[in-house]
Amino acid sequence: MLRLFLHDGLSRLSGSGDIMPVKENLIVESKGSGQPFNYAVGMYGSKFFKELRENRKILGIKCPKCGKVYIPPRRVCGECFVEMTEFVEVGPKGTIGTFTILRYAFIDPETGEQKPVPYGYGFIRFDGAETLFQHYISIDDESKIKIGARVEPVFSEERKGNVKDILCFKVIE
Repeated sequence: MLRLFLHDGLSRLSGSGDIMPVKENLIVESKGSGQPFNYAVGMYGSKFFKELRENRKILGIKCPKCGKVYIPPRRVCGECFVEMTEFVEVGPKGTIGTFTILRYAFIDPETGEQKPVPYGYGFIRFDGAETLFQHYISIDDESKIKIGARVEPVFSEERKGNVKDILCFKVIE
């Protein structure tokens, strides 16, 4: 069983230096099999997944020095090496930065079921962000899947606070 530990508050960001207690455990399991470890997504990942689950909002984080917006959020800017604390809403629409269409059937390790083929997987650049976000792309019409195509997320009706709260991205133009 893979457990994602989410925190509901951000007390360390306020300068208190206190370690936040875990307030909620979100569990991700593959069908019939579990992962033998826990994974903490940290304060920034917790805020990202909480907003995704509760409000269907995509949060990035903005560097105070260079202005680069990262998605998903991270604590330190990769270019300036300064701490980032300003969360900003991005997207939810974006563009395909790169992609692939997979045509080989295999057992999906996340579900334990055979992945239907073909399916798309790509890197999405949300509007307002500079980095790319990896996810599945719906390929109802393969001719529309191309670099630069406009996409939007398809959200799960039952959200649990993990990356699967977005089922996939679909081309919109």
